[in-house]
Amino acid sequence: MKRFLLTMIVMVGLQTVTGQDLTSTQLLDKAIAYHDPNQLWNLFAGKLFITLQYADGKERQSEIEINLPKEYFKITTFREDDIVLELMVEKNDCTLKLNGETTISDEDRKTYRLSCEQTLKTKDYYTYLYGLPMKLKDPGTIIDPNVETKTFKGKEYLVLKVNYEEGIGKDTWYFYFDPTTYAMEVYQFYHDESKNDGEYILLSDVENVASMKIPKTRAWYTNSDDRLLGIDILTKAEPLK
Repeated sequence: MKRFLLTMIVMVGLQTVTGQDLTSTQLLDKAIAYHDPNQLWNLFAGKLFITLQYADGKERQSEIEINLPKEYFKITTFREDDIVLELMVEKNDCTLKLNGETTISDEDRKTYRLSCEQTLKTKDYYTYLYGLPMKLKDPGTIIDPNVETKTFKGKEYLVLKVNYEEGIGKDTWYFYFDPTTYAMEVYQFYHDESKNDGEYILLSDVENVASMKIPKTRAWYTNSDDRLLGIDILTKAEPLK
């Protein structure tokens, strides 16, 4: 019995050291191997159906089409006031539609934030979030070489700290990975970490998209007071036709 306990203690010790000895590059590679084992993200061409649940109980449905090889992005949003917004980017061309019409008044453009600049931001937002952790390989990403161990909501994680080069991003991000499977389960960002601003996002469940494991549910909370902002749910994913 003593020999068995000693063996177990040594094994646990070795596992801990292994986790601590991972470089940031090794951890990211293991996380990507979990989420995108066949390295298909850069070839992604699919349609995502997303339900956004607000903290006040309201819901909004969106359909997102992404074709990375063709540099194509489209989001169709079905608002609760029966307004349908379509924003599309294909390479350098931008198309905006309000209830199917491309002729949009200045007032409506302002009310519904319809502009090519906003459309590009929306494209970057969705391709970034749904492309994680693979997107951490993008140029301009500055990953701290040290892997941290942190306990978050009662669970211990291996954590990557990420900043971005000027012109790409200003926020500081932390990505939390399960120390056994290397699944990404939390990410967190700060505009100014000294003020404890920004948000953290809890990821749960997995949607299998081709061979990729994409987090199905994202719950957004404020860092400062743990206030729920909303939940977005990937209800379905399918290849583009």
